[in-house]
Amino acid sequence: MLACLTFDVDAEAPILVESGLYARNLGVMSHQAYGPLVGVPRILELLREYSLPATFFVPGWTADRYPQTVEAILAAGHEVGHHSYAHFSPFAQTEDEERVDFERALASLRAVGADPVGFRCPSWEPGWRTPALVAEHGLQYDSSLMDSDKPYVLDTGAGEIVELPVHWALDDWEQYAYIPDPPFRSAIESPQKVLDLWLSELDAMRRYDCLFVLTCHPFLSGRPHRVEVLRRLIEHALEGGDVQFHACREVAAMEWPDRRALRPVEVDPLVYPDRT
Repeated sequence: MLACLTFDVDAEAPILVESGLYARNLGVMSHQAYGPLVGVPRILELLREYSLPATFFVPGWTADRYPQTVEAILAAGHEVGHHSYAHFSPFAQTEDEERVDFERALASLRAVGADPVGFRCPSWEPGWRTPALVAEHGLQYDSSLMDSDKPYVLDTGAGEIVELPVHWALDDWEQYAYIPDPPFRSAIESPQKVLDLWLSELDAMRRYDCLFVLTCHPFLSGRPHRVEVLRRLIEHALEGGDVQFHACREVAAMEWPDRRALRPVEVDPLVYPDRT
């Protein structure tokens, strides 16, 4: 079984997307800054202890504000992936807005020494044109879709990329992300409950020969008790002797027999009216 440990180093970006006014709120800004300042170094040390590779998806905004964080990730030998520039959801952007954001992120990441070969969409909310944009810019894979639990080759119309599927149960945001304003008010779950969830998913995915993609945010899972959940998960996986940890780029470089093409959903507005 293959497993990928992935970390979205969002920093302040997902808060500022809600409104630039939140930049005035030192409390919530400090909550987000914990990720690049404390969470990432702690996670890097954990990975070093077990000699495991990981993939860090970094917005261009984070690379501009915390270049030393990206440099530390690269110095430790880990992959840095593309995670947009400003963390806007592409489905809510125009085509031109998405392209400008995408290319600005590439420039920011390359300026600090990263050369991304993979993309993860902010909030896992791509538009139907997003995979083609990824392929057009020569990236090899995406990790944003949820229509499988095994990798597959996706024909985007602008070239083929490998899709490394994800899902919400293996995302720490739903478990830990409590912020009063903006109202990201998930229940703050006990790390022990989260460990049970993730271990159960891991063992079930072993049975079905799935790709286990864990998505964590350093401002959440970089907290001490939650890092110990990651430690327990890693040790459980390694004890079985049948789980191989890889960076996403390594999994994307493997041969995958399943092939798909994008098939946009077309709706009759009389049946499904646009209520936005």
